Amino acid sequence: MMNKKELMTHAKKATAYAYIPYSKFKVGAAILTKDNRVFYGANIENVAYSSTMCAERAAIYHAYMSGVKKKDIHAIAIIADLPDVVAPCGECRQVMSEMLNLDTKVYLGNYKGKIKETTVGKLLPNGFDSLAKKLK
Repeated sequence: MMNKKELMTHAKKATAYAYIPYSKFKVGAAILTKDNRVFYGANIENVAYSSTMCAERAAIYHAYMSGVKKKDIHAIAIIADLPDVVAPCGECRQVMSEMLNLDTKVYLGNYKGKIKETTVGKLLPNGFDSLAKKLK
């Protein structure tokens, strides 16, 4: 199984696909499946800000569109060029809490090699998951 540094390298490679004409701020994400496949995501901006797609959601949707299921995902790595590690926005945390298992590993990193390990459940301890279960 790929380690967190290797997965973070993939997340950094994903930043090459960012479309960031407004913020100039690249974010990359990489999903690692239990069978060692990797799916990339990068932030894609739009002048209509609500149409912008974050790297984390892009990677998750990329994996799902390739047939990956929640049970198949081992980890997600997210990276940006910051003094400290990058953190996902609230929308991404909510999507992660529904589309990844709560114990899925989350690696937050920066270009200097700093990595913080957490889980989906720790990023969003009181998400809408109980509501989602009621709607199913």
